[in-house]
Amino acid sequence: MTVPHLYRVILPVSDIGLAAKFYGYVFQDDGQRVSPGRHYFDCDGVILACYDPSADGDDVGQGWLHHENQYLYFSVSDLVAVRDRIEKGGGRNLTEIESMPWGERVFYALDPLGSRLSFVDASTLFTGSE
Repeated sequence: MTVPHLYRVILPVSDIGLAAKFYGYVFQDDGQRVSPGRHYFDCDGVILACYDPSADGDDVGQGWLHHENQYLYFSVSDLVAVRDRIEKGGGRNLTEIESMPWGERVFYALDPLGSRLSFVDASTLFTGSE
């Protein structure tokens, strides 16, 4: 069997303009608007697709429900610089950078629209193998 390749993750947002501005600033990449309600960011081969159903003319339905521990995790080479951009870019509830028992250096935050984010020092990633 061929190992599947994760290529896109949908992040529901209620304001596509604010989401595009925030992630563009944090990632230092403007990304690409692909429709009125979708803005894509290439995260090393996996697309983060910010999606505002209302802006695309889609029904919101029951809305999006997230668990309190449902985070998007990003690995970065400069954790301090990214934390600073998140704070200056409008991120909220930032934690301090800490070392986890499994060795990762990490911090958590909310984006301006309330999505849960985690950033991990790329040199400390733990993927479940020794």
